[in-house]
Amino acid sequence: MGKFSESLRHVSVMPNEIVSWLMPGPDAIVLDCTVGYCGHAESILKSSAPSGRVIGIDRDPQAIHACEVESARFGGRLQLVRGHFVDLKRHLADRGVAQVSGVLFDLGVSSPQLDEPARGFSFRAPGPLDMRMDQSVGRTAAEIVNHADEADLAKMIFEFGEERFSRRIARAIVRDRTRKPLETTEELVATIEGAVPSSYRRGRLHCATRTFQALRIAVNEELDYLEPALRDAADVLKPGGRLCVLSFHSLEDRIVKRTFRSLSDGRLTIKTKKPLRPTEEEMAHNPRSRSAKLRVAERTHEVM
Repeated sequence: MGKFSESLRHVSVMPNEIVSWLMPGPDAIVLDCTVGYCGHAESILKSSAPSGRVIGIDRDPQAIHACEVESARFGGRLQLVRGHFVDLKRHLADRGVAQVSGVLFDLGVSSPQLDEPARGFSFRAPGPLDMRMDQSVGRTAAEIVNHADEADLAKMIFEFGEERFSRRIARAIVRDRTRKPLETTEELVATIEGAVPSSYRRGRLHCATRTFQALRIAVNEELDYLEPALRDAADVLKPGGRLCVLSFHSLEDRIVKRTFRSLSDGRLTIKTKKPLRPTEEEMAHNPRSRSAKLRVAERTHEVM
C-alpha cells in the first residue's frame, strides 16, 4: 500500500475490486462519500492519473486532517469536505460539480478510529463511551446507555445489533447504572459479560460485539441517512457511471440491496446479483475485511 496506509495504519478493504468496478479514467471525477483515511481515494487517484479527481467527504475531522497532511502530493486532485454524505448534492454544487463518474460508500469504521481508545468505538481498549464520528456534535454512547429506558435499550440492541440477549443486557445496564453511571468501555463490557450466559462469553464472537455495534449505529444515526444518500448518489452519476457500496453488517447490506432494487426502475442497472466478498488472501492479511460485502450498480443511459 502507499504512504497513506503506512502512515495512518489503515488498510482499505477490496481496493482493487473497487477501482476495477469504478473504472476511473484520466478525466474522471469520483465522489468518495466516506473518505476516511484516504485509502480508497489514493487507489482511485493513482488509477486515474494524471488528471482524475476525487472529492472526499467525511464527518470525522481527524480523518479529514490526516488526509490534508498528505493531499498536497496529488496536486489538487483530491478535494476534501468535512460534512455528511446525506448532503452530497450540496457539497458537489458548492464546488461547481453537477455530475460525477463514480460514487463510493465505504460504510466501515476505519482502523485508526477503532484503535484509538479515546474514540470509544472498541470494546477491546479502555476508553470513554463516546463513539461519535464527529466528536463536536451529538449524543455520546454514554448518554444513551445512562439515560435511555430499558425497553428502548433492548429494542436498539436487538434491532441494530441483532443481539439475541438484548433484553438481558438492557436489564443489566439499567441495574448497574443505578449504582454508578457507565462511563467507560470497560464498565460496559463488564456489564454485558455479567448479563449473558457463560457459553456465550466463550463464543467465537466477543459477547460485547453486537451491543457496541448497536450503540455506534444509534450514536451516529448511520441507518437513517443511508437510503436517501444512495438515491442522491444515483441522481448525480453520469450515464454509465458506477455506484459502489461496501457494507460490513447485514442491516446496511439489506438497505443497499433494497435501494438498488427500487432504483432499477430505469435509473440504475444492478451489476452484482450477489454481493462480492474479499478474497481468502485479503481476509488472511486483513481480518477486519471478513464481513465486507460489495454491491455495484451502474447509471443507465436513459432515464424512464
